[in-house]
Amino acid sequence: MSFNNFTENLLRWYPLHRRDLPWRETRNPYIIWLSEIILQQTRVAQGLPYFHAFINKFPTLTDLANAPEEEILRTWQGLGYYSRARNLHACAKYLVYENNGEFPDTYAGLLKLKGVGPYTAAAIASFAYKEPVAVLDGNVFRVLARFFGLDMDISSPKGKKEFAKLANQLISKKSPDQYNQAIMEFGALQCVPKNPDCSQCPISTGCYALKYGQVNTLPVNEKKVKIKSRYFLYFHIHIGDYTVVKTRKDKDIWQGLIDFPLEEHNLLDEIVNIDPDQLSLPSALHSLNPHYSLGSEKPYKHILTHQRIFASFVNIELNEKHKVALEKWANANEYDLVSEAVLESLGKPKLIVRYLNQ
Repeated sequence: MSFNNFTENLLRWYPLHRRDLPWRETRNPYIIWLSEIILQQTRVAQGLPYFHAFINKFPTLTDLANAPEEEILRTWQGLGYYSRARNLHACAKYLVYENNGEFPDTYAGLLKLKGVGPYTAAAIASFAYKEPVAVLDGNVFRVLARFFGLDMDISSPKGKKEFAKLANQLISKKSPDQYNQAIMEFGALQCVPKNPDCSQCPISTGCYALKYGQVNTLPVNEKKVKIKSRYFLYFHIHIGDYTVVKTRKDKDIWQGLIDFPLEEHNLLDEIVNIDPDQLSLPSALHSLNPHYSLGSEKPYKHILTHQRIFASFVNIELNEKHKVALEKWANANEYDLVSEAVLESLGKPKLIVRYLNQ
């Protein structure tokens, strides 16, 4: 099958099988950009409710730029990769305050924006401005590798360069927006990672991987993700309707979100076999005669891309007569004492939300 036939077949397949998604019905760069940032490292089914939430709260670029960061993070809560939310906000402020509220209308210009990489820039450029620049995501890598028999490592600079060259040769100059949507949708719905239904594939007759039995081995990705385990012992310190929280400021996971004071340990046993009477809390808290209890017998588990977090919680409840003393201690240790309503409104890691809900 020639390059032209490959492209034409995908363009014929797309309108018959495409999902009805709101960002596909517009050339508004704000809506397209917002959807692409949300969908980075995120499945459409998971990202769609967040897209609607953002559009409802921040219908324009100016609304997003003027919103407090806490509100952005709270709306993003549960989606993960929170640096995307912070970059989204920073980019919106730059565009509104320094670029007259306008998006760049070229791939090269879009690439200069904070949080916008080659894939996102290509998506916006082709969908909003019909610039013929090809997108490369996991779906596209998979379709191209299988159909054309490319066994280069997609995580290597050489591999990415070769795939990009091929992708830009294939893209329709007349309908680059439709072609980019088509090949990504084809990878998402038809040429899926595991057990694709090749018998129903409209381009199977020209597929190298199907012909030579390499459907399960292509694409090649030799990048190994090292996963680190971490063990958190959280102190849920509360008094009446008020709770001690801290804002995560270090360059670590969940930066900008709030959680509780914690100790990080080296072993799982150190956060599981806990004797509340032996907790290493400051004497200032011990002197307030707190009531201790374990939040759960089993630790909570939260999986991130490169980390597995195991967390146990210790409830520390104080008598309301000690509120002034607790507030003084919290302020001295760069914590905050917040009401239940404020706690609900703040952006929190999904792990903390699960604990509070249970």
